[in-house]
Amino acid sequence: MDALRSAVQPITHNLPGPIRDLGVSLIGDACYKTLILDVDPSDTECFKLAVSKALGVGIIAASSIVKVPQIIKLVRSQSASGVSFLAYLLETSSYLISLAYNFRNGFPFSTYGETALVLVQNVIIAVLVLNYSGRASSAALFVAALATSAVTLFGPTLLDMKTLSYLQAGAGVMSAASKVPQIVAILQEGGTGQLSAFAVFNYLAGSLSRIFTTLQEVDDKLILYGYVAGFSLNLVLAFQMIYYWNAPSAKVKGKQKVAPIAAAPLATTTATPKSKGPTTRRRG
Repeated sequence: MDALRSAVQPITHNLPGPIRDLGVSLIGDACYKTLILDVDPSDTECFKLAVSKALGVGIIAASSIVKVPQIIKLVRSQSASGVSFLAYLLETSSYLISLAYNFRNGFPFSTYGETALVLVQNVIIAVLVLNYSGRASSAALFVAALATSAVTLFGPTLLDMKTLSYLQAGAGVMSAASKVPQIVAILQEGGTGQLSAFAVFNYLAGSLSRIFTTLQEVDDKLILYGYVAGFSLNLVLAFQMIYYWNAPSAKVKGKQKVAPIAAAPLATTTATPKSKGPTTRRRG
């Protein structure tokens, strides 16, 4: 360990100012000195905090693109098959409430930052699903309702923290419940349709990581219970994704049931040789 410390410390003691400031802002002066300057990972509390911060930053970075494959699949296929609008409506509503709750409580951005990024992507997906389901007129109403809700939730003069706490409790239930329509849709279709495997498995890893970061950095049972419930149902979705991995969609199954019409054989005509008239013998 001493050899490693002597090799690393010349680097950690000469880090650029912006990197040093970022490290201090994430883990604090004391833990920065212990872990970075002294290179001493034996401090358990500081080490767990650093892991939590690293996971949080990683989740936020991954969340910036987690739903992009889903958006691409919808746009390319021009179909909402296998994607439940109700699931995205519930999840988007719960994320909006959680974002306001975390922001107004002043919790570290590293513990909830992905909520804002996923929220924007969810809105895009929900609008696409409405369009491809023949309900384009409902898309504008959906966006307007979200904008009105955001103004209400983030405005301290419009909504007090006690009421917001009740909404957060409901948001945890709503977030978990948002997985149920998607699970049911997959069971009904017998396949995952246009559902993105990348999004499903990233959600599973993210919700598990969030349980750890919440335990480490946020002393709030409402948020913790929401992540635990979400992880449980994300696990069900992940199992469905594996089970139906190569299963064709309902539309493809319908096509497979219709047997191709065999082409009628071409009529063949046999040419009948012309009969020759009777031959007459010449008499000599």
